[in-house]
Amino acid sequence: MDVDIRHSPSFAAARVTLDPNEQIRAESGAMMATSPGVGITSSTQGGVMKGLKRSVLGGESLFVSTFSAPASGGWVDVAHHLPGDIVTSTVSPERPLSITKGCWLASASSVELDTKWGGFKNMFGGEGGFLVRASGAGAVLLACYGALDTIQLAHGESVTIDSGHVVAFDPSTTSQIRKVAGGVIQTLKSGEGFVFDFTGPGWVMTQSRNPSALQAWIRQIMPGETGGASGAANVLGGFLGR
Repeated sequence: MDVDIRHSPSFAAARVTLDPNEQIRAESGAMMATSPGVGITSSTQGGVMKGLKRSVLGGESLFVSTFSAPASGGWVDVAHHLPGDIVTSTVSPERPLSITKGCWLASASSVELDTKWGGFKNMFGGEGGFLVRASGAGAVLLACYGALDTIQLAHGESVTIDSGHVVAFDPSTTSQIRKVAGGVIQTLKSGEGFVFDFTGPGWVMTQSRNPSALQAWIRQIMPGETGGASGAANVLGGFLGR
């Protein structure tokens, strides 16, 4: 497969060109268009329980779409449900990839997705207690809200990143989470309650916008006891494509 990313970084879309009979898996609803003859199927990829685990715990869709090229080959256009960037990464049996909530867009059929427990620290950070783990061998398309940056860390070098801005990270890095504001009230007031401290060697991908902050903002501007909560949920669901 060959990936061409266009309209980056604000409204990125990726065209995945497939060899004859090659397949790619993508987040449900990510498809924009396909060339003639490309087959489309949808399944939970590993059974209902695995799909529920990936959806409820990992923040991805219950169903995964599989696109199959015909004998002549073909292409598939995919895009994220939030405006932002797309980047291609590669996993191998020796180097799996940890992906945070909602950032997996698509991957080669040779890449396996599972849900990995990230510890209570991630849950308290507001980004869910689980990470999506991509293993196997092949390309992975990662999408984000806003612009995407990659921070390269030398051995022993460290960086501090807000929990809502982490997209993915190299398994060779080590990380820990901590509060930057004292007490629950200070955490709520600052909106910057938890940060990750990553230490190299390795890399960390970040997004310039925080999806959780978007959700909080929509709830804030749509108050009301009668229909307010459901109205906010409808607006948010429509904006996020969920």
